[in-house]
Amino acid sequence: MESVASITVRNLPDEVRKRLRQRAARAGHSMEAEIRDILTVASLADERQASSQGLQEWVEQLYNGRKPDGVVDELIAERRRQATSE
Repeated sequence: MESVASITVRNLPDEVRKRLRQRAARAGHSMEAEIRDILTVASLADERQASSQGLQEWVEQLYNGRKPDGVVDELIAERRRQATSE
């Protein structure tokens, strides 16, 4: 079973709390669920960045440096389009 932790955030500005509440309402989530989602996505961002950099390096090796920059962004965009159409 996965361990679950609780945290307390002190000194959160009222404006931030207000925006989080609004964001949660737009998503149909509780504020707690919205914050949990934000923290989860943020904690994976470095891993995703490293993954896309690794993919770019692989593409550069594959094309021996002759392929234009941005091919990774194009591949990622294509995969996202495919995922949303399924």
